Amino acid sequence: MPTRRRLRTRRRGLALKRIRAVLAGGLVLGVGATVTLASWNDGEYATGTFTAGRFDVVGSINGTTFASHATAGTAIAMTFAAAADAAALAPGKTVYALFSVKTANPSVAGTVKLTAGTYAPGTLADYLTYGVKTVTAAQCASAADYAAAGSAVVIADGAALSTTAAGSQTLAANGGNQVNYCFAITMPSTAGNGAQGLALTQTWQFVATSS
Repeated sequence: MPTRRRLRTRRRGLALKRIRAVLAGGLVLGVGATVTLASWNDGEYATGTFTAGRFDVVGSINGTTFASHATAGTAIAMTFAAAADAAALAPGKTVYALFSVKTANPSVAGTVKLTAGTYAPGTLADYLTYGVKTVTAAQCASAADYAAAGSAVVIADGAALSTTAAGSQTLAANGGNQVNYCFAITMPSTAGNGAQGLALTQTWQFVATSS
């Protein structure tokens, strides 16, 4: 059997081991705390500033003086060449008028499309047809201007006044180009007597869309 002295020696040995274990744990914890305190933080930030552009178109009946006519109530009256004929159309007569469109400055780019207003049956519109072309020069006073080189069909000749264009035209930003529309309004030679004395005010809208 173990003697009392041996038991006391064993107990002292176990106590020393426990103390060493606790001290070792304390050292480990101390090292961990030191690493945490040494962690530093930093960062970077960035901002972006944005401003919305604007889209605005203006029109002209002479190709040089442009203004805004944004509603039907502020529509500008086109000036038809051969004013006497325009005021008293007869079978076989055609009259011509210019309308030009461009973006304002400043304005983003876009497109423009010619659309026609509708009309009630039994008006002078029943006896009229029209065609529209884009022309290079801001000139539309005769058949020669209408057929000038570089012209492009927007509305084919002989169309009803309620006909809307199938395609659109390109508008550069900041008034970089202008689209010159040449209108040709015709009373066909076949127009009957029912047209006599009738009057009509037709409205067209140039619908512009930003791009």
